[in-house]
Amino acid sequence: MKIATLISGLLAASLTAVAAPAAATGPAGSEDALAAGDTAFIGVTAATLWVEPGLARDIDAPSLSDPVDLDRWNENLEDTELRRWLTGKLETQAVYGSRVEVLDIEGDWAHVAVAEQSTPRDERGYPGWLPAAQLREDDRFERLQERRSRAVVTAKRAALAADPKGNRVLQDLSFNTELPVLARTPRAVRVALPGGGGAWLDAADVDVYAPGQDPAQPSGDDLVATAEQFLGLRYLWAGVSSYGFDCSGFTYSVHRAHGIDIPRDSGVQAEAGQEVAVEDLQPGDLLFFAEPGGVGRVHHVGMYIGDGRMIHAPNAAESVSIVDWQDWDAADEFSGARRMI
Repeated sequence: MKIATLISGLLAASLTAVAAPAAATGPAGSEDALAAGDTAFIGVTAATLWVEPGLARDIDAPSLSDPVDLDRWNENLEDTELRRWLTGKLETQAVYGSRVEVLDIEGDWAHVAVAEQSTPRDERGYPGWLPAAQLREDDRFERLQERRSRAVVTAKRAALAADPKGNRVLQDLSFNTELPVLARTPRAVRVALPGGGGAWLDAADVDVYAPGQDPAQPSGDDLVATAEQFLGLRYLWAGVSSYGFDCSGFTYSVHRAHGIDIPRDSGVQAEAGQEVAVEDLQPGDLLFFAEPGGVGRVHHVGMYIGDGRMIHAPNAAESVSIVDWQDWDAADEFSGARRMI
């Protein structure tokens, strides 16, 4: 009887604690504007960071709103040349709940550094510009991140719902989204939201880790299995979400899902981990490609999956696919392999 009463109380509490989107003006109820040095959190499914404000086209509007509509954005980018146009204009993405440091504010835009994405460009995290309205300041959420267990989305997408039965979906979350846990039932997990309140995720869509706990050390086959979930997903320059990956965003995200922190970009990934000779390749190893002859700047990375094959996110015209890596490397651009586990 006591257990039933407790669960009923938790379910009732959830229905009154779902947060409405909060403007990026500070903690709940605050009128303080964002400023350089502030900590904030991504408040949309995935925020897309640009090289500078004002570059976006009308067709990019679904990625700039609050909430975002990334499926609509992908539909707008069906034409390869429209998608390829983004090359060099975007920096990276950050999924819902990601912590950022505000570096500067310019009108309605914020320059931020994504803390979880390491880069030699900035010790604070990967830098880029995004609409300030996509940010949330929330001291409570920050404390919960530090003290509570965390739910990590392992499904390609997970429905964030107002009730534990998933009857009223608030928004979809991407693979690799991490949120503090407020409560659990056998079939659902209640998580804190940046900006205040809470909502529910299906327990089958997440793994839950205690504070300080990491996922089990993966095997190379584990990495490959995670990567293969995304076969057929269209390439997106700067992508790190299940709405689109670029080549290094793909390998970064697959490793992050297993608790392995590697740099965000391929050129820096090529200097991480342990060097591996071609004859010693194992599933999960990363393959890097530079200029013909394997010299110069690294521009591409894929993951070896065994039997001479590689899975990768190739370019704006294609989707995540498996190829014979030596046949694919017709220009002899292979520059080396690294093992991150």
